[in-house]
Amino acid sequence: MTAGRWGALDVARGLAVLAMVAFHLTWDLGHFGYIAVSIPWSAPVKAFGHAIAFSFLFIAGVSLALAHRNGVQWRAFWRRFAIVAGAAGLVSVGTYIVFPSAFVFFGILHCIAAASLLAIGFLFLPWPAALVAGALFFAAPHVLASPVFNSSWLQWLGLSTTEPYTQDWRPFFPWAGAMLIGVGAGRVIVRRLYGEKAEDQKPEQTSAEPGQPPAWLTRQASQPIPFPARGEKGWLSLAGRNSLLIYLVHQPVLFAVFTGLVMVAPPPEAASDFIAECVRSCRAEGAEEGFCHNACVCTAEEATRSHALAGVTDDAERGKRLREIAGKCIASQK
Repeated sequence: MTAGRWGALDVARGLAVLAMVAFHLTWDLGHFGYIAVSIPWSAPVKAFGHAIAFSFLFIAGVSLALAHRNGVQWRAFWRRFAIVAGAAGLVSVGTYIVFPSAFVFFGILHCIAAASLLAIGFLFLPWPAALVAGALFFAAPHVLASPVFNSSWLQWLGLSTTEPYTQDWRPFFPWAGAMLIGVGAGRVIVRRLYGEKAEDQKPEQTSAEPGQPPAWLTRQASQPIPFPARGEKGWLSLAGRNSLLIYLVHQPVLFAVFTGLVMVAPPPEAASDFIAECVRSCRAEGAEEGFCHNACVCTAEEATRSHALAGVTDDAERGKRLREIAGKCIASQK
């Protein structure tokens, strides 16, 4: 563990990792049919997911500002960028294999990588610039959205009028704004702890022991000082230090567990495949994703509740009954 790590950030990142695993566990329970498939798409769960994404991007921004408080360390920056971008590529490849029609082409890791290229420039500007830019990023989709951005090669910007069908969607606008706000907050922390000129002058190392904090870090006892990660042994801190690895591994592990569980103790009615195919067909006809998803979920839940398909082996009759149920669900949304 290097002296440059901050335990407070590791713990915060560890909490975000814990929340992320809980969120994906909820999604998997719905996907495999162990809870109502509408639960992962409900407003509270979606808000929970948005909060987790914001926290990861915000923490990444704070970390960027603190890591380069004495001047940008370009080698370290590009190394970190390559790692995150490479991990994002792995996510795209992996999800394409499992969900070819809904693979992740611009999720949280893609956004962190792209946003860092923008955020690094704000380290050379006054700290309020990052905060203002972050707020503008969150406002942009509400004022700049246009059908011009609906083409597949521009949708990553987040300014389209339609939402793509994908397993993780964190477009550049507005989500890069969370990292910019984190950069602004990190710059404020630097000024607060180290003084206004800390970003312009590299303090002289005065510690007698290599790897120990220099004396200038503790010259003002009244100022809060983040505890160093070196002495932090808790599991939250450990999770925070390995957040990228956990992000890449936890979903394949959960999927493997649930795949085995389905074979041993299958859910009462597996509706996830039906809903996925239903949404794809609905989207192909030009309907909005939210409308399609709600109608398909409603249809699946009503068919399960009413046992409308019990004993039906004829595909034509099955389709007829599903269309009748879907018609009622669509009518209820109008």
